[in-house]
Amino acid sequence: MISRTVIDYREDSSHYFERLRSLGNALWLDSGRPLSRYGRYDILAAAPEFVVRYDRGTLVLEQDGIKERLNASPFAALRQLLARYPAVAPQPDLPFCGGLIGHFGYDLGRALEDLPDSALDDIAFPEMRVGFYGWAVVVDHQQRRAELISLDSCARDAIDTVLTRLKMSGSEAETARFELEAPFANDLSREQYNHALARIDDYIHAGDCYQVNFTQRFSSTFRGDPWQAYRRLREAAPTPYSAYLESEDGAVLSLSPEQFLGCDRGQVTTKPIKGTRPRSDDAAQDADLKRELQLSLKDRAENLMIVDLLRNDLSKVCAFGTVKVPRLFAVESYANVHHLVTTITGRLDSRRQPLDLLEHCFPGGSITGAPKIRAMEIIDELEPQRRNIYCGSIGYISLCGRMDTSITIRTLLCEENRIYCWAGGGIVADSVTQQEYEETFSKVNNLLKSLEKTCTQTDD
Repeated sequence: MISRTVIDYREDSSHYFERLRSLGNALWLDSGRPLSRYGRYDILAAAPEFVVRYDRGTLVLEQDGIKERLNASPFAALRQLLARYPAVAPQPDLPFCGGLIGHFGYDLGRALEDLPDSALDDIAFPEMRVGFYGWAVVVDHQQRRAELISLDSCARDAIDTVLTRLKMSGSEAETARFELEAPFANDLSREQYNHALARIDDYIHAGDCYQVNFTQRFSSTFRGDPWQAYRRLREAAPTPYSAYLESEDGAVLSLSPEQFLGCDRGQVTTKPIKGTRPRSDDAAQDADLKRELQLSLKDRAENLMIVDLLRNDLSKVCAFGTVKVPRLFAVESYANVHHLVTTITGRLDSRRQPLDLLEHCFPGGSITGAPKIRAMEIIDELEPQRRNIYCGSIGYISLCGRMDTSITIRTLLCEENRIYCWAGGGIVADSVTQQEYEETFSKVNNLLKSLEKTCTQTDD
């Protein structure tokens, strides 16, 4: 059902992306190698057979230049479209054998739940954009192997064109360099942030919720090529769930360390992150910060609340009694922060498929709060703008039955000539406002400062 052609292996997959991006709707699911020690596979693709776009209640299928409005829910439509293709036998060494890849923005949750509509919707970017990719470059950094995989239904001349591009040597034509036109600015003042956390505290003590993930947004204007910005960012923050997606709607630059949902032959995994400490250049101080996070009762309690929420979400689609927590409160260290990470597993019910899992767990509980729906209502009330791509998901659903998706934290969006970045954290009863405020900067300062080095205007 699939063909596999070995190509020259490279540690840095940007080489492949630059040769494919002009085919259109190009993407790179990026493990962060060679700088990240966690990821294994990169998946790169372009020129999808069709694209499904959900935008403010309107679902459109675009194929062969023809647009068709679909009368179905976003996830129901994806299930129907994926069912047109025969399943592919799982390959033990391939994560992706053709299928769906794309983004699911946080506000896609409005298609699943009845939520308020008070936050400003000021970014014209679709809540969902997913393509069907019949071929892809799959890079296995563990085995140091790269292959072009393609469904047998792919046109031979199209695959030959891709192979020719991948074999091109020499430097690529320079694209327009990326430049910020001004430093990033907060869209929330300190006073507004403090007021929002005070309101969350009121809700918690009134018994409305236990935890709310509250976010602030940073933005600026730019000129040039977002791809150049992504190349700069991945050097500053190599992470195993990074991704770069570009289309006529804009570009998504994600440096996420967090897995949302993985499914491999029915085995389900989710790895929520709750609990953060900044890194230090001083080795002893860095070790102290890591130890402090590991022992923090507040961070453990915050993590455990989300673990309980996600266990409940998984139980909706997993076989009875299979949801387990094999790894609780592990510390993972990245370029700028230490994180407290828990692993939850389950076995997908035999009557379900990976898209059901994604639908019933979306959006991820680690970036809403608990209970989920009430937390989302409070988020809409207190965050001045919608989140759009932030705290949604990026990933693939393969014809071989595998799925892997991220939580789009540490994620930037380039739309028109504006660039946006978000940072937030889980607010609980014993949160300290000043510490929570500073933590938002710890999470994204390395991203913002990396791009601000390109700035054509500086603060005096």
